[in-house]
Amino acid sequence: MKDYLKNFLTHGNSKTLLSAFLYFDVSFMVWVLLGGLGNFIAEDMGLSGTEKGLMTSLPVLSGAALRLPMGMAADRFGGRRVGMIGLAVTLIPLLAAWSIADTLPLILVVALLLGVAGSSFAVALPLASRWYPPEQQGLALGIAGAGNSGTVLASLFAPRLAELVGWHTVFLLATVPVLAVFVLFSLWAKDSPTTVAPPRFSEYLGALRHRDTVWFCAFYGVTFGGFVGLASYLAIYFRDQYGLTKVEAGDLTALCVFAGSFARPIGGMLADRLGGIRILFVLYSIVGLTMAGISLGPALAVSVALFFTSMAVLGAGNGTVFQLVPQRFQREMGVLTGLVGAAGGLGGFLLPFLLGSIEDATGSYSAGFLIFSAACFGVATLLLVAQRGWEQTWAPKGSPARSGRSAMVAAGDQA
Repeated sequence: MKDYLKNFLTHGNSKTLLSAFLYFDVSFMVWVLLGGLGNFIAEDMGLSGTEKGLMTSLPVLSGAALRLPMGMAADRFGGRRVGMIGLAVTLIPLLAAWSIADTLPLILVVALLLGVAGSSFAVALPLASRWYPPEQQGLALGIAGAGNSGTVLASLFAPRLAELVGWHTVFLLATVPVLAVFVLFSLWAKDSPTTVAPPRFSEYLGALRHRDTVWFCAFYGVTFGGFVGLASYLAIYFRDQYGLTKVEAGDLTALCVFAGSFARPIGGMLADRLGGIRILFVLYSIVGLTMAGISLGPALAVSVALFFTSMAVLGAGNGTVFQLVPQRFQREMGVLTGLVGAAGGLGGFLLPFLLGSIEDATGSYSAGFLIFSAACFGVATLLLVAQRGWEQTWAPKGSPARSGRSAMVAAGDQA
């Protein structure tokens, strides 16, 4: 472990990695801000469960749609330049929510525009990862991806600030960290000297013809989709299910999201050392079990413990998926980052919308969590099916995907 971390610190570009983390972090904070403020907005506007699910899930959907063009732009014009543009554009929906968003249709427009912040994924991760060799991709992508801890900030501080100054003003206050990160990002972020040819749109279509692309989209749709979907909806769930105050619901959401945010680099590191396929199968199985337990509507303490575990495992799963992707698609990493990231965003849209709609239809969230549990067990089964083909192609015995550290050392010796 000591040698692994020492080698990691001597490679790459630490300021760029930190910049990517900060960009991702503040963008994620903005991206799920409607979830943190959802109880306040829903109370003011008298929203139904379906409307609450739509409001919190639309930023995730638009973020998924924007990841492909943002990723293509970053490949063509550089991650630093596109990241700065993304941060600047993020200010528009924040100012609009502060000044004019006083009806549900306007809130939904703001929700769509907030997808610009969610598309940061397609810029931040390639910007960081291209500075590091393949055997260190898990940790590098995990650190940059831990910027999803911005969801903790939104869950923890947005409800408190809303009680003090009103939910509209919270959007104005959110412009302050966005501007601060804009300055730091412009000073520290550097594009890797290792240039790659910008992929053409036809290459994205071509990548979709690979069965492995579909596998990775499904895997990330569950891990990242589950994480960001729950992060954006948990505060509403805790208030509806257990009658908590808005601040209490936000605090518990922040606790659970914290677990997932900081487990991402751990998942990448475990995958580097033990093999991503093995780790990912275990993680899916755990989430399937915890979601089944949550569907039973347990006491609050048990529910929080299950959500905490689920979010930690989903966060680790995010890091694990992106330990595998660069091994299978080294030259097409930019293309796959956009496609797989978009699939994760789509999963994050479906989950809160599903939960809100089912609660409206049945008066209970149980069926929604059971469906998500079944999805977890389903992709675990798909992983076993996919592994059989991988063993004959890019993931033979001894590869980093299957056996971790021994293959990492071998890769380092060959570099």
